Amino acid sequence: LITFFIYICSLLEYKYFMQAVILAGGKGTRFGNVTKSIPKPMVKVGNKPIIWHILKLLSNRGIREFIICTGYKESIIRKYLSNIKENWNIKCIYTGLNTKTAKRIGLISKYIKDDIFLMTYGDGLSNVNIKKLKITHKKNKKLATVTAVSPIPRWGALNIKNNLVTKFHEKPKDNKNLINGGFFILEKKIFNYLDLKKNVMWEQEPMIKLAKNKMLAAYIHNGFWYAMDTERDQKYL
Repeated sequence: LITFFIYICSLLEYKYFMQAVILAGGKGTRFGNVTKSIPKPMVKVGNKPIIWHILKLLSNRGIREFIICTGYKESIIRKYLSNIKENWNIKCIYTGLNTKTAKRIGLISKYIKDDIFLMTYGDGLSNVNIKKLKITHKKNKKLATVTAVSPIPRWGALNIKNNLVTKFHEKPKDNKNLINGGFFILEKKIFNYLDLKKNVMWEQEPMIKLAKNKMLAAYIHNGFWYAMDTERDQKYL
């Protein structure tokens, strides 16, 4: 009975274990004319906005409570999410028009209930295993854990010897130089790292400081991951 109880508790923990913060306030200027009328998270992949796909992916992995950090054309996102017929608890928090990512995170600190939360961007899709990401974070006992992924291959690679091509690889994956895949587990204490007097990018000063202080762990994800920065990326997705 004790073993069964522990098993049930572990399932419940996995199903309802934390909130997710989604950064969805940017202008998406690389999309050109597309984002003049709608914010980037509302750009469709198939017949649904990409933000719907992000919410669905996370909810399928047990997360039901979301905090959306809005900015550019926030009313469009707010209206769309308020009409979604899903069992999701969504709060849209306006974090400013020109606010950068670190400050957006800092501005929602009072809405975080638990000791840890997930943070991601409103333009990236992945089948990252949230449970394993969380386990990695708890094991390393750091303030933040970033999902590390291989960069998207865009060009073919050449092996050259004595001015002769010995091998050609069509768009090979780079498994040595991993990049920020945008799915983080953050401790609530992370807000002590964020100076709201500064308007800076999360990917710059805070992450650099965390790495320097050995407070940034990594979870390596080898599955699907893709970020939507341009119309070309949208068509691929």
